[in-house]
Amino acid sequence: MTHLKKGDTAPVIVSVNQNGEAVSLANFKGKKIILYFYPKDMTPGCTMQSCNLRDNYDKLIESGYVVLGCSADSPARHLKFIEKHNLPFDLISDEKKEVLNNYGVWGLKKFMGKEYHGINRTTFIIDEDGIIEEVITKVKTKEHTMQILEKN
Repeated sequence: MTHLKKGDTAPVIVSVNQNGEAVSLANFKGKKIILYFYPKDMTPGCTMQSCNLRDNYDKLIESGYVVLGCSADSPARHLKFIEKHNLPFDLISDEKKEVLNNYGVWGLKKFMGKEYHGINRTTFIIDEDGIIEEVITKVKTKEHTMQILEKN
C-alpha cells in the first residue's frame, strides 16, 4: 500500500509514454491529474478500468482533468493496448519501477494463497499545484470514473 496521502506533494515523474516521449508531472502544471496505476496491459481488470475511463473521458475533460495511466509495461505494449482499445490518454511506462516505488504502489500482493510482488491498483487525484487531493486504493474497475468524480 502507498505511503502517500491527501495533502502530500506528488512525487516527481520522469519516464516515457507509449511513444517513447518524455513524460513529467511538470508538463501538466496548472492542470488536475488523474494518475492511475494498474498491474498489466491487456488483462481483464486493467482493460475494464482503462475502458471505463475512456468511455467517460469527455466527462473527465469537462471536469478539468488530464488522465495518465502507469504500469511496468513497455512503451510498445502500451501502444498496442491504446490502439486495441482506442484509449485517448497517455500511458506511462515504468519498466525500472522507479515511479511505482516513489508512489508506493509496487509491493507485496497475495492471490490464491501465493505472495508475489506487483502493482497495487491505486489512483491519485493531483491538483493544479502538484498536491495529492485524493488516493483511491479500493478501485472499482467497472465504475472508476464515478469513484473519481464523486471525489471532485
